[in-house]
Amino acid sequence: MYRSELIDDLISVVHEKNVLARDVRVGISWTAVIGKYCGLAKTYANSIARDAYTRNMGSLAEKNTFELAGYLRSWNLIEASIGLAAINSMIPSKGKTGINALDIIAERGKNKKITFVGKFPHIEKVREKAKEVVILELDQSLLDPARGILPATAAEYLLPNSDIVAITGSAIVNKSMERLLKLCKSGNAYVVVLGPSTPMCDVLFDYGANMLAGVEVTNYESLLKKISQGGGMLSQTMFKDELTFRIIEK
Repeated sequence: MYRSELIDDLISVVHEKNVLARDVRVGISWTAVIGKYCGLAKTYANSIARDAYTRNMGSLAEKNTFELAGYLRSWNLIEASIGLAAINSMIPSKGKTGINALDIIAERGKNKKITFVGKFPHIEKVREKAKEVVILELDQSLLDPARGILPATAAEYLLPNSDIVAITGSAIVNKSMERLLKLCKSGNAYVVVLGPSTPMCDVLFDYGANMLAGVEVTNYESLLKKISQGGGMLSQTMFKDELTFRIIEK
């Protein structure tokens, strides 16, 4: 069976911090696990067949966070989303607040080539300063080569030649993160891993990340209600009372 060293290392981070999961929610856009803290991950629901039920569905909150973290190895991507959220539920908050990662990318990226792995909101303000901005997307419906939105299969061509690469943390769920970081290492890019799925721990630095931009959940009761009742981005506007955005640099 395929094993990822990065995923194994992330799972090992929570081995000695194990607690009983108090709640597990799989929303249409986001998955949350309440362990020692509240951890989040992007829900990869669309890739799951109708009969691919989640392991132990209905009794996940009876398991410990280390056991749930092991779900990250699964190729059932809903299970993998639960696994990453479980890992994030055991990592304490740290880093600077009140800083927008896209502002840092825009400032560092003046007249440079920037590649985003994943389509993030407000990329246009980065495009205004950069020499070139390209977005790599798995979702075929979003592709638009005229606007620089290319298929994810272009990664081998673009990442080694980029000055800055911003990778969605959810790439850990679909098992592409390790490959993407290796491609960045073959060049000399400044690498940012960002989004609510991002584990805010040093493991990603060991694999080539330079900055982590994730979140701290400050009101998990309210957040669980919202992600259980709808979809969409976890924006500072819609979740201002539930989230604080944090940044750690290597």
